[in-house]
Amino acid sequence: MFIIFLRFGPNRSQAGQWMAGHNQWIQQGLDDGVFLVAGSLDNAQGGVVLAGNADSAEVQARVWQDPFVVHGVVTAEVHAVSPSRLSAGMADLLRAAA
Repeated sequence: MFIIFLRFGPNRSQAGQWMAGHNQWIQQGLDDGVFLVAGSLDNAQGGVVLAGNADSAEVQARVWQDPFVVHGVVTAEVHAVSPSRLSAGMADLLRAAA
């Protein structure tokens, strides 16, 4: 599992120009079953994506295809996480996504 932080970068002011492509990128990740959750960070700092059902190389490659990343609207941090405990609801979510 991966947590992807997309923090606003030097070209934040260009977000509107690339928003449609960024939203399409998120939707494709959800449709492919790689992205499990996507949303905004507090205080308009950027966004976060929870990803699974893919290896590190695939997740990294996908992140570098985000128009926001390509055009410097956000900087991406990808963190691999090995969950050792899950709530029943999260376990159900992960099983459904697999």
